[in-house]
Amino acid sequence: MSDELYIGVDLGTSAVKLLLMRADGAVVRTVSETCPVSYPKNGWSEQNPEDWTDAVIRGVRRLLQPKEKKRVRALAAAGQMHGLVALDEKGQVLRPAILWNDGRSVRETEELNQQKELLLQETGNIAFPGFTAPKLLWMKKNEPELFGRIRRILLPKDYLNYRLTGNFSGDPSDASGTLLYDVKNRRWSEKMLDRCGAAAGWLPKVQESYEPVGTIRPEILLSMGFDEKQKIVIAAGAGDNAAAAVGCGVLSNGGASCNISLGTSGTVFLTGETYLQVPDGRLHSFAHADGGYHLMGCMLSAASCNQWWMDDILGTRDYAGEQSHISDEMLGTGDVFFLPYLMGERAPYNDPAVRGAFFGLSRDTSREQMTLAVLEGVAFGIRDSLEIARSLGMRPAASRVCGGGAKSLLWRRILASVCRLPLERVRAEEGPGMGGALLAQTADALDRGSSARDGAFLLAEHVRRTVGVSDLTEPEPELSARCEEKYKKLYPLASAFSRL
Repeated sequence: MSDELYIGVDLGTSAVKLLLMRADGAVVRTVSETCPVSYPKNGWSEQNPEDWTDAVIRGVRRLLQPKEKKRVRALAAAGQMHGLVALDEKGQVLRPAILWNDGRSVRETEELNQQKELLLQETGNIAFPGFTAPKLLWMKKNEPELFGRIRRILLPKDYLNYRLTGNFSGDPSDASGTLLYDVKNRRWSEKMLDRCGAAAGWLPKVQESYEPVGTIRPEILLSMGFDEKQKIVIAAGAGDNAAAAVGCGVLSNGGASCNISLGTSGTVFLTGETYLQVPDGRLHSFAHADGGYHLMGCMLSAASCNQWWMDDILGTRDYAGEQSHISDEMLGTGDVFFLPYLMGERAPYNDPAVRGAFFGLSRDTSREQMTLAVLEGVAFGIRDSLEIARSLGMRPAASRVCGGGAKSLLWRRILASVCRLPLERVRAEEGPGMGGALLAQTADALDRGSSARDGAFLLAEHVRRTVGVSDLTEPEPELSARCEEKYKKLYPLASAFSRL
């Protein structure tokens, strides 16, 4: 058995997680490094891009034992999407990165969406405040001096790749979330670049997620603890949701076709070999990391709703203990509802101003009822996007499920019954990091001489050999029926609240 090793980097918002994988797909170990996030104004969210590089360097040193270093062949990153990293002519960062959950560009989003036909034609998507193009327009209006000095625009994981290799690169899955990219034809949109006042030369070359984009520079190798002459290939990498789908075995050309993530945000990810566009843009139409395409609905607050409720309101981190008091008879019953819009909402409502709420509270409402309402409210939000995909003829027989929330059996039971969809958990629950390691393994094979035309096939083979299902949560008919009735009651409440 080969003793080669591959590193997957999950470049998240609050932390950078690194995963070490053997060639046979076994996870050797994982480590995590925190990254500070700043909130200079209400609704703003920024990071120093250099913190990502520093976190990866520290993480690699912790991840590897001395005898393992020479066996590392390649690294690939799964990146938080949409963040704007602006560089000057010397490749220096002009300002802190504006992150995916930053809400400052509401006006710019509204201006862009006045030309929805152009957006859908050029990119396959409408504007959301989290996307990169509205941020760029905000910078043009509010920081004209800095905007005039821009010579490069990169997404977070692409900036990491630049620092590691010295090369500018991008990939289709991450580029899809910029609103500057023609998803159908997998190229930058000249009309959208012109609309935002950006030059074509600002954007990096786009390569498939599994393709090599360079090797780690000698000085970075030394800082990581490697020999400066060692060759470690860097793959283009992918947006975090596409990488998570790869890590869960959800591909366009075989394997599972749906992935639901219960992470900080919540996503429904449905694959297809050909391009598919949602007429009104309520779901994102993106390129996948395996050369295909996918539809995605993303709610901004999923497991973070439960974290807020537990940590900040109840003052406990005993999640399992709190859920243990919820009886089966309570599931899908009662009149307590929770709207999970703690940071506004993206898909399918595209309303940054909407906010979360509890409905139906009374003097005898219990702690357990409110905890259950949070779990159900997130599940209902996931279903909103799934129903749009179903209306377009996408009807997955089952879905993979990942993210921190997926560790809760109770939440999986609720989600499976609300969505009327069997949920499969994979053995290695490190979706983005695992996906990154699999992309790195494929890039290594291509660097060794395999044809680039075989990249998607090689990736699929690595996934097939590596990703396996550990358990299955089936919808429960009686619970599905109760949840269906409760789901139907939710819309009048949500509609009334949105008009407040």
